Amino acid sequence: MGWHCGDSRRGDRRGEYGKAVVSRIALAGLILLGAGRSEAASPSERAGPEPARLASIVERGAGYLTEHGQAEDGSFSGFTGSGITALATTALLRSGRTANDPAVARGLEYLEKCVQPEGGIHGERSRLANYETCVAMLCLSEANGDGRYDDILKKAEARVRGLQWDETKGKDESDFSYGGVGYGDKSRPDLSNTSFLLDALKACGAKSDDKAIQKALVFVSRCQNLETEHNTTPFAAKINDGGFYYTCTLSRMDEERQTPDGGLRSYGTMGYAGLKSMIYAGLTEDDPRLNAALGWIRKNYDLKQNPGMGTAGLYYYYHTFAKAMDTFGDDYFEDASGVKHDWRKELTEELASRQQPNGSWVNENRRWFETDPNLVTAYSLLALSYCRPAEKRAEMPPK
Repeated sequence: MGWHCGDSRRGDRRGEYGKAVVSRIALAGLILLGAGRSEAASPSERAGPEPARLASIVERGAGYLTEHGQAEDGSFSGFTGSGITALATTALLRSGRTANDPAVARGLEYLEKCVQPEGGIHGERSRLANYETCVAMLCLSEANGDGRYDDILKKAEARVRGLQWDETKGKDESDFSYGGVGYGDKSRPDLSNTSFLLDALKACGAKSDDKAIQKALVFVSRCQNLETEHNTTPFAAKINDGGFYYTCTLSRMDEERQTPDGGLRSYGTMGYAGLKSMIYAGLTEDDPRLNAALGWIRKNYDLKQNPGMGTAGLYYYYHTFAKAMDTFGDDYFEDASGVKHDWRKELTEELASRQQPNGSWVNENRRWFETDPNLVTAYSLLALSYCRPAEKRAEMPPK
């Protein structure tokens, strides 16, 4: 189930999780620096969507969740576990609702009831302990302006740190699973869950030099189609396009993910998860890994489909795309053909075209639960939260 340092110009912003992104929006004549970046915005342009249009789209989506999506116990699609409740409640918080909003308060109360003795935030017999705890941490940290969740978050952070495959589990850096994390305590590590872990650690204040983040970078680097000293896996050079795949720990042939010669196919969601994770870990474009990741994204920039997967996981892709692009920090992104994209505006228009009459979003492709309007509406609202005007993004808590 799906659910992101630099040189002297932008190192502090990247290292601090993009919190000073507002400084990148310079009234008119925006200058975008770096290789492969657009040179300047037109003086008559303002990056991003028209604020009133964005607000209308978001309000309709949030209205769907509050009016149609929530059960009496405060959950959203609670039959799947606590994850969708965390995502939907976070989406409401990032759409202008406060922690005291009735729907938000019920969602938060539901998550509080999911707190486990060992610190996890999930159902009692959940097989998705990492995923559910991490997205709950993001939600509770969003609502923690008064410190009410400090203790819960501290214990949850310790719990997810303990799920990472490292020396505490008898793994050293030579093991391909090292630094990664899966859905649960004994699950095979994957890039998606590892990126959730990094999101949660960042939300709790971890810096790029945090030991868990640096261990995760080892795993993330091995999930990249790039042969370097950081990736000596058997399939590192099979495709070598700079993109990312789901896991480097496949134990058997997987025709969907592998090429006939054993290469692992890159695809969109993992490309942006990998980019975001590497920025979290402090990599800059001087590093071949980040440069190659950007190269793949430039060649595969697409908002009509999840590159390499079609419509499967499309809305998880939109959310990951938006968060990664916001973390990268530029308002215009130049693709491999030289086209300069106002990605926030383009994403807003794409999601607007897909919004249902009742305000929700839903994917016709059933994979990864994306026929559930609560999940898909949450993904869409979270993606749109990164499309807001600069001054509104500056008001948002750390992501």
